[in-house]
Amino acid sequence: MKSGISTVRAPGAIGPYSQGIRARDFVFVSGQLPVDPENNEIPEGIANQTERSLKNLRAVLEAAGCAMNDVVEVSVFLKDMNDFAAMNRVYERFFEAPYPARAAMEVARLPLDVLVEIKATASVGR
Repeated sequence: MKSGISTVRAPGAIGPYSQGIRARDFVFVSGQLPVDPENNEIPEGIANQTERSLKNLRAVLEAAGCAMNDVVEVSVFLKDMNDFAAMNRVYERFFEAPYPARAAMEVARLPLDVLVEIKATASVGR
C-alpha cells in the first residue's frame, strides 16, 4: 500500500508524479529542483541551487513525518560534474554520520535548465 506526500513548502510537481510516496516503512522523495516554493524563482550558482534543492527535499520529508537523519539513500544529478566539490560542501551541512548511501552523476540536461536535482529515500521510524 502506498500514499502520496504533498506540501506547499516545496515546489509542486511539474508532471504526473508525486512530491513523495510513502510505501510501508519507506518514503521516496521525487527529484527536488532548486525552485523556491514561495516565488517560483531559481537561485543562481551551484551552491545556492544545492541548498534550495535540499531545503525542498527536507520539506517533503517533514510532510511525511521524517527528518534528514532518516534518509538512507540519495541521488544527485548535476549538469556539470565540475560542480561536484561545491555541491558537496553544501550537501554535508544537511547530513551527519552515518551519511546516506549516495550516487552523483552528470546528466545532459535537467528540467528548467537547473544545475542540480536531488532525490532521496528515507526509512520511517528508524
